[in-house]
Amino acid sequence: MDELLEISPDVEGALAVGAAVVALESSLISHGMARPRNVETALALEEIVRGEGAVPATVGVAGGRLKVGLDTGEIETMGSTDAAKVSRRDLALVLAQGSMGGTTVAATMFAAAKAGIRVFATGGIGGVHRGAERTFDVSADLEELARTPVCVVCAGAKNILDLAKTLEYLETRGVPVIGYGTATFPAFYTADSGLALTQRVETAAEAARVLEVQWGLGLAGGMVIANPIPADHGIEGAAMERFVEAAAAEAEALGVHGKDVTPYLLDKLGELTAGRSLQANAALLKNNAAVAARIAVAYARLDD
Repeated sequence: MDELLEISPDVEGALAVGAAVVALESSLISHGMARPRNVETALALEEIVRGEGAVPATVGVAGGRLKVGLDTGEIETMGSTDAAKVSRRDLALVLAQGSMGGTTVAATMFAAAKAGIRVFATGGIGGVHRGAERTFDVSADLEELARTPVCVVCAGAKNILDLAKTLEYLETRGVPVIGYGTATFPAFYTADSGLALTQRVETAAEAARVLEVQWGLGLAGGMVIANPIPADHGIEGAAMERFVEAAAAEAEALGVHGKDVTPYLLDKLGELTAGRSLQANAALLKNNAAVAARIAVAYARLDD
């Protein structure tokens, strides 16, 4: 594995002394945002993490290696090329071919765990897709959460998914879903999905202590810290649902399926909301990065 996994010197140095590190995914660079917003946002997330006292580790695939801590040049290159979208199942092929790839939540969690990083910030996790009873379309993110010991700070799951089924799936797989200052599951662009959460923390220190106990008990798998989008950037739930239904209907009519569904729907929502969903996406990513960094710092301090 040594020749396939490359950890940047600053990340490796931070891990060696028990300092706070936050993993960041790169599929937002390769597929989640249009150019040049993708690179601008990725670099901004790194700066936010640094500003909170942690070391950022943007994960991606480049030059036949799974890299934990892409440098600025690699981020810029990924943002201007047609990189692959890499989940767990794609890692071996993309690495073997020497291609460049942006890692999803699942692949980023895998890499973070291999490197020894416990906290990861993303926008929203994948989940059970609407109509999954027909398509069996369930994101690999959920299985990764069930087996990989990484805390994922996110704004819940994207509104395009079946959120109730997503929560049921996570419960079945024993994955804690903990609200960060909220008693309801966030719905990405919308702070409140209306789905109640049974677990809640108010501070980064509380969240860090839960992580310590979870893994101290030897419980397998990760944890979701559900962090709502800031109120001034959220989109009202009923309005967003109408947009999602319209986008989903168009995708089905056009025969869009599989891994193409999510990027298609996100692009369509940007159009239907006159760009508001794009602004909301950037805002929640930045908020999640800040909260993740605070949790990582608090978690590192538990060993002091």
